[in-house]
Amino acid sequence: MANAMMDAETLSQNLQQFCGSEQYYKHWLGFCYTDAIKYLAENAQCFWLLDAIGSHQPRANRIHRLTEFQLWFLHVGNAHEFIKPRGDNAAVLTCWEDTPTADTQPAIIQQIPFTDFPLPEIKLYMQEKMLLLPSEN
Repeated sequence: MANAMMDAETLSQNLQQFCGSEQYYKHWLGFCYTDAIKYLAENAQCFWLLDAIGSHQPRANRIHRLTEFQLWFLHVGNAHEFIKPRGDNAAVLTCWEDTPTADTQPAIIQQIPFTDFPLPEIKLYMQEKMLLLPSEN
């Protein structure tokens, strides 16, 4: 039976407790992920987010500056200063080589037409084919 989606406040608080991983999980698209990412995917019901990031890896790995490190952001709605979904899309997934600034463009961008992702944003790192929270770095 699937877990019910956790509310945003509880999820955000619980994710702050992760600072490392005891176990690593292999995604079917070839990368690995940590306990925190598994917790996020289960409790925010967002295994689709892992699939989306994994689906962009062939392209990301052809961009030299992204082969060792990728900064992924999912932004839901228009709250962010300059990273916003286009048109009627609910969210946008972007990949950056470094901290985004208003005068830089993401290396990869994917519009998300619909999502019930509970947080307004999440930042993830892909480091040497391992997806993790910044707090686990």
